Amino acid sequence: MSRATETSIFTEMTELAHRTGAVNLGQGVPDLDSPPALLHDVSAAVLAGHNQYPPAAGLPALREAVAAHQRARYGLEYAPDGEVLVTTGATEALAAACLALTGPGDEIVTFDPCYDAYPADAALSGAKLVTAPLAVEGDGFALDADALRAAVTGRTRLLLLNSPHNPTGKVFTEAELRTVAEIAVEHDLTVVTDEVYEHLVYDGARHVPIATLPGMRERTLVVSSAGKTFNVTGWKVGWVCGPAELVTAVASVKQWLTYASGTPYQAGIARMLGAVEDWAADLRGTLTANRDLLAAGLAEAGLSPCRAEAGYFIQADIRPWGFTEGLRFCRELPALAGVVAIPTSAFRQGTDPAPWLVRFSFCRRPEALRDAVKRLAALGGREGARTGLTERTAPPPR
Repeated sequence: MSRATETSIFTEMTELAHRTGAVNLGQGVPDLDSPPALLHDVSAAVLAGHNQYPPAAGLPALREAVAAHQRARYGLEYAPDGEVLVTTGATEALAAACLALTGPGDEIVTFDPCYDAYPADAALSGAKLVTAPLAVEGDGFALDADALRAAVTGRTRLLLLNSPHNPTGKVFTEAELRTVAEIAVEHDLTVVTDEVYEHLVYDGARHVPIATLPGMRERTLVVSSAGKTFNVTGWKVGWVCGPAELVTAVASVKQWLTYASGTPYQAGIARMLGAVEDWAADLRGTLTANRDLLAAGLAEAGLSPCRAEAGYFIQADIRPWGFTEGLRFCRELPALAGVVAIPTSAFRQGTDPAPWLVRFSFCRRPEALRDAVKRLAALGGREGARTGLTERTAPPPR
């Protein structure tokens, strides 16, 4: 079975959560409210009969709103006609970009660990995914410039950059991005950026789109979506912005994937993007409080939380409990503690320098997080947890 058609770790862990009744802190599905005005506008669009195919490039109003958002927030100018394409979520945008711009014999470079759609996209296009590991530094992650340079070869066509980063919660600094940009320009690479967590950055960290750096707009496709920003992941409305020739290439593939989708959702999001800053500020406050609640609970349970600068997730070091392998820890944890997490190793493509890291999600309601940390604390207080529960516990059925 190819990597692109394997059952994902998310499916496995979600099924474990259902079987055991565990609190699911694995998948990044927000259990948080959406903007009431957005829900009203979508409902009105449905009732008004806006339920047929939108234009293949997306509703003009949404393309105009995306262009206005990029201009106001980042100073990036994109023409709504030709340089903005609406997609069925960021997932489709990334897949269409890989299919449009690479093929057999080509290489795609990304950072390790990486979101699990990236190796699948490379496999679908016939390209080889080459990873540059992020350096594990203290309680966080950093660019390893030498590793990135070593990953780029004469066959590299695409550099896939995810910042804010999943699964680590890292925000690439401007200095790091300048290094990435230098390498991309030197090797004439097209850069595809996954920026779906662009509005969910905490503690004064700043998201800098690499397209804003010198020499990068003309070689960069910027991908984002409404799902994470507005807690509407089920709507699957995303977009890609970039030079017309690159966007046209993506559109040529996208037309054979979904053609177009989500007409009433596109209409509602077009209106909501203009008010995103106030909404996102409130959402960041909620998620920051959730992150701090979970981090404190993990520490109290005896685990070691890492720094989470953005997104939905926090990494934790499970070695204080005597575990050294995240996958087995996560397969056992639902039955042992009633909590689901995702092993960071599931996002690794190369050698894993930190197999003891696991990923917990904090995009849940506070009561669910309090329940989860209470369960973890109860297990962490047992002597067995600190000496390696795997030594006396049979692994759960797979």
